[in-house]
Amino acid sequence: MPKTITVKQYLSKLRSPQKEICTKLRRIILKTFPKIEEKMWVGVPWYEGKFYIVGLKDHVNLGMCIKGLSKKELAMLEGGGKTMRHLKFRTVKDIDEKKLRKILKMIK
Repeated sequence: MPKTITVKQYLSKLRSPQKEICTKLRRIILKTFPKIEEKMWVGVPWYEGKFYIVGLKDHVNLGMCIKGLSKKELAMLEGGGKTMRHLKFRTVKDIDEKKLRKILKMIK
């Protein structure tokens, strides 16, 4: 049976700059939604089925549920998923906290 890891353990195993990007994104999600449930699911941090964070080889994706988004709101996100889309971050400097919090609050 595989060992279950925590979100903090997941983050600690990432390389730089993915570790710092994921840590900042996590902080922003938890600050924006203080009561949101955080858990590991399919190997990455998930937030009530609305958001996920994944550190990839050369960037980090912040995935978001697209249910109820307008075409204009969808245009802010990347990907072609039917239920989830994402924002891509290559450096910590790519994260505009004020803009990101506004986008996070769009998600139903």
